[in-house]
Amino acid sequence: MAGISIEGVRRRFGTVTALDGVSLQVAAGEFVALVGPSGCGKTTLMRIVAGIEGADAGRIVINGRDVTRLRAAERNVAMVFQSYALYPHLTARQNIAVPLAMRRLSTAQRLPLLGGIWPGAAEVRRGIAADVTKAAEALGLGALLDRRPGQLSGGQRQRVALARTIVRSPAAFLMDEPLSNLDAALRVQTRREIVDIHRQSGAATLYVTHDQAEALTMADRVAVMQAGRILQLGTPEDIYANPVDLRVATFIGSPRINTLPAEAGADGLVRVGGLPIGLRAQPGALTFAVRPEDCRLAETGIPMETAGAEFLGESLLLHGLHAPTNSPVILRLAPEAPRPRPGTPVHIGFDPARALLFDAAGQRIARVAAMAEKALV
Repeated sequence: MAGISIEGVRRRFGTVTALDGVSLQVAAGEFVALVGPSGCGKTTLMRIVAGIEGADAGRIVINGRDVTRLRAAERNVAMVFQSYALYPHLTARQNIAVPLAMRRLSTAQRLPLLGGIWPGAAEVRRGIAADVTKAAEALGLGALLDRRPGQLSGGQRQRVALARTIVRSPAAFLMDEPLSNLDAALRVQTRREIVDIHRQSGAATLYVTHDQAEALTMADRVAVMQAGRILQLGTPEDIYANPVDLRVATFIGSPRINTLPAEAGADGLVRVGGLPIGLRAQPGALTFAVRPEDCRLAETGIPMETAGAEFLGESLLLHGLHAPTNSPVILRLAPEAPRPRPGTPVHIGFDPARALLFDAAGQRIARVAAMAEKALV
C-alpha cells in the first residue's frame, strides 16, 4: 500500500521492552500522531521507521516497498528532529539545499571550486535553487535565506529545518517533537503550517509528540502509546469521547478527566462513596470517570468540598475534593459561575450520557442509565 505500514515491530534494550509488537498503517496523505508519556516507545518506533535504528522483529513497508533492511538514505523519508540540526556555517539557503545537493549532484559536482564548472553542474544547481526558493517561500523564509542560523530566531530556525525536509518531496514525513523548543505562540502558528505542508505534499506523515493538544488539533488519527504498545487508535474526537482504556482517558484531556472509585452492587446500581449515581453495570469494583466540562454544580449529587478556583477567561475551573474517596475533582464551569469559598460543601451533577465506567483492569465497560428516582446526578 502507499504510505507507511508498520507490522509487528518489536524492540528490546536488555531486559526492557521498548516496543511490543506494534502495528500501524498510515495511508498516503494521512497525518497520524503518536502520543504518549516519556518512555512509551514512540521515538524508538519513529527511529526504526526512519532506518536510524533496527528492529528485533517486524517489518516496515513504505509506499509498497519493504525497507526493513535498507539504510536510512535508501528509504526516501524525511525526518524533522526536536533539535534543528542546522549547519551553523551555512546560510538558510544552503542548509535547505543540502539534501538536494547530496541527491542530484555527483561527488565531483559538489567540489567547492571545480564543481561549479563540471559539465551539467550549472543546470542542476539552477534547479536546486528554484526548489529551495519555492520551499522557503511556502514557509515565509524568502527574506531570510542569506542569514546563518545564529542570525535567526528559534521559530525561524525551525522553519528552515522544515523547509529542508519538504524540499525533497519524500515518500513520507517523520517528525519527532519538532515544536518542543518553540514558545506557546509559535507552536500554535507552526503546527498550522506543518498541517498545510502535509496537505500540499500528499505524503504520509507520522508525527511524534507528548503534547496531546498537538495530537488532537493536527492529526487525522491519533495513536495513544504506553509501555511499548498502542492502546488505542482513532480520530481525535473518538479518542477523547470514547477511550477504551483508563490510561487513555486519563492521558488525553486537559484538565485531566475526573476519576472516582466506584462499585456496582448485586442490584447493578453503580455507587460512588455509597451513593447511587444513576448508572447500572455488572457487579464489581469499577472506576467512574467524567470530564470536567461534563460536570455542573447541583442541589444533590456527588458531594465535594471546594478547594479553590482558576479563572481562564473562557471558563472557570473549580477544584475540590471528594472526601469519601479522597479523590480530587475539577469542574469546568462558565466564567460567570459563582465561586464558592474554599472548604464550602457543594454537590456535583453530571451528564450520565457522557460518563464512563472502567473495570478493575482499566478496560472500558458498558453502562446503562438507572431509574431516575435512584439517581443522584
